[in-house]
Amino acid sequence: MLARFKTLSVNRFTFITALFYVCIFNIPLFDIIKKGIEKQPDVDPIFIATMPLFLTFALSFVFSLFTVKYLVKPFFIILTLLSSSVFFAAYQYNVVFDYGMIENTFQTNHAEALMYVNFASIINMLITGILPAYLIYKADIQYQPFFKELLHKVLFMLTMLAGLAIIAFFYFQDYAAFGRNNDELKRYIVPTYFIGAASKYINVHYLQTPMEYQQLGLDAKNVSTNPNGKPNLLVLVVGETARSMNYQYYGYDKPTNTHTQDQGLIIFKDTHSCGTATAVSLPCMFSRMGREDYDSRRAYAQDTAVDVLNHGGIKVQWFDNDSGCKGVCDQVENITIDLNSDPELCTGQYCFDQVLLNKLDETLATAERKDTVIVLHVIGSHGPTYFLRYPPEHRKFTPDCQRSDIQNCSQDELINTYDNTILYTDYIISEVVKKLQNQQDKFDPAMLYLSDHGESLGEKGMYLHGAPYSIAPIEQTSIPMLAWVSEDFSKDNHLDMACLAEHAAKGGFSHDNLFDSLLGLMNVKTEVYQPKLDIFASCRG
Repeated sequence: MLARFKTLSVNRFTFITALFYVCIFNIPLFDIIKKGIEKQPDVDPIFIATMPLFLTFALSFVFSLFTVKYLVKPFFIILTLLSSSVFFAAYQYNVVFDYGMIENTFQTNHAEALMYVNFASIINMLITGILPAYLIYKADIQYQPFFKELLHKVLFMLTMLAGLAIIAFFYFQDYAAFGRNNDELKRYIVPTYFIGAASKYINVHYLQTPMEYQQLGLDAKNVSTNPNGKPNLLVLVVGETARSMNYQYYGYDKPTNTHTQDQGLIIFKDTHSCGTATAVSLPCMFSRMGREDYDSRRAYAQDTAVDVLNHGGIKVQWFDNDSGCKGVCDQVENITIDLNSDPELCTGQYCFDQVLLNKLDETLATAERKDTVIVLHVIGSHGPTYFLRYPPEHRKFTPDCQRSDIQNCSQDELINTYDNTILYTDYIISEVVKKLQNQQDKFDPAMLYLSDHGESLGEKGMYLHGAPYSIAPIEQTSIPMLAWVSEDFSKDNHLDMACLAEHAAKGGFSHDNLFDSLLGLMNVKTEVYQPKLDIFASCRG
């Protein structure tokens, strides 16, 4: 960026820095522009040529607001290091840092963050982050007397505005039309978009006055009348990063559901997530709000489905082997698995999901004879280190991708690795069902599984998840939802299983259905229950 440590005026420093950001950090933006050009015939080449100029002028103007003595170096060093990380995520994985991804980033734990550190990310940080930051630190920026410096800055900013105005004068309609046809462009502008999203997150979560907490379903009442005297037991398995198109149950041509295929699971077709990242989807799927009106700030300030179940006298327990419950389980019994708790299943950085089966055994061995919901939050298919999600004996599809920089694996290796995670989760589900079958003398058991969101595996150049929902591909929003219901549970809770299988096959479900389906399954009556959203209601006698 600064090839030599020559004396620089503030304005020259500003323009060079803006030019570096345009030429390096906004490479993903220009890739999106290229795709937009290919979709739009007869594009004026001069209009296209003005785009890097327009962005350079705009960033130079914005950066000038922060070129204040004593502020300029620390500000741009921090901004460059952050921008380097955002650039790498966008360039390698096509990940966009909007509000949802910022929220997900803030809530990522230490172990999860380390999964994204690999040779490629380290080299990127060294070349596009640390080296430019060092050059900024060493730059000899000369400041003139205050009013003379101010005059030069104002003239520089006016010059940048004039450049923007000239381009706008000739090509305003072109920019407007191109922007309308390629709305995602603004999300790839570094650093303005991710800084705006981060500012919004900080404002919402740290600066605004907390909303008054609202309790829901205080009138909740358990109206279960099981004639055999056995309480209901529901195990809810919350998946992580599982997409439906890699499930054999949804037409996939590889045997990824061999463990459960003979257990009589109900398969809910065409099911979609509330978000594309755990920090959004998890609180959303347990909230009273649907995806269309979901607001994270309001969600954290009101009871969740598990709270309403608790109000209704249902015993609720949450066991977590992922990144936490995101506030969903704060008011019920909850345990996050200690990453050092089992030397055979845990490494100190992660645990295989079998550790939750051990926890389930312990819980069932001492379970009270009362209606109970146990939530198992699995780490499932969390990437990019998919190969760390399954033990060696469950490595069925090979060759697989034994690295975190998944973009450097072949497509076959990447898919095999991901499919191994799906197959291993299928094993976990099958073991849950077996354990529930062994509890039928004490409980009427049932199991419900659904994932929080899907995953991109290189389709259209996208990897991982977290894309803004408005532009998210189907791979990130289409999720599996499966259920197993014991004969006594269906009989005592008046569920017509033939009807349920037919209803499930029709599809058209989403996370919006979970709140009311949980209340309906556990026979909790309350004013906040909406039977039209309960996927079991139409088959309940």
